[in-house]
Amino acid sequence: MSDAIVIIPTYNEIENIEAIIRAVFSQKKVFDVLVVDDSSPDNTAKMVKGLQTEFNDRLFLLERKSKDGLGSAYIAGFKWALDKSYQYIFEMDADFSHNPNDLIKLYTACANDGADIAVGSRYVKGITVVNWPMSRIILSYGASRYVRLITRMKVKDSTAGFVCYKREVLESIDLSKIKFVGYAFQIEMKFKAYKKGFRIVEIPVIFKDRIKGKSKMSGSIISEAVFGVITLKLKSLFAK
Repeated sequence: MSDAIVIIPTYNEIENIEAIIRAVFSQKKVFDVLVVDDSSPDNTAKMVKGLQTEFNDRLFLLERKSKDGLGSAYIAGFKWALDKSYQYIFEMDADFSHNPNDLIKLYTACANDGADIAVGSRYVKGITVVNWPMSRIILSYGASRYVRLITRMKVKDSTAGFVCYKREVLESIDLSKIKFVGYAFQIEMKFKAYKKGFRIVEIPVIFKDRIKGKSKMSGSIISEAVFGVITLKLKSLFAK
């Protein structure tokens, strides 16, 4: 068993799931994989079960009964991983927007270089995004600037979903109180860790838009992020 597990939430990722799992397992560093599937009607979970016969000690599947959002999928995955002995717990998308070859960079930052959280960042060295329309780049980059302004976190890519957490970070956060499900979930997790004094570092990565499958982005996810940040900040002030 590895000391690190990569959590991949899925909903209708049949076109990507086998390739992304094999890409993670091809790394020089050994990573385990937990797929959290929200009852994908395209049989994503069935594909994972088939692969488990090949990777039975490294590939795990957590099936959920309904599509309850990215944040709750990760929370379920975090709790599953914390019940085991994993020391480094990763978030990663199934669609290859996050390059599996960058997993080792994030791992090294936490395991060897003193980071508590390593964020695969699109904005720490300019803007390193490929195949996004300009409107989406402006929206995402603007959202990150907005989050920094409101929260005062010194994180340039607060909505990033390519992250390595040390075990103790997740153990210190009351996961049952994490409320947001989309972009705001990523912000909330980083903000909670920041308020507890954990060291967050950003590792530059190149983010590529998905080639296969459909994006899960929606207007409600964006509005949650915009208004959720204000809620987080206000709650943190009253918590004092």
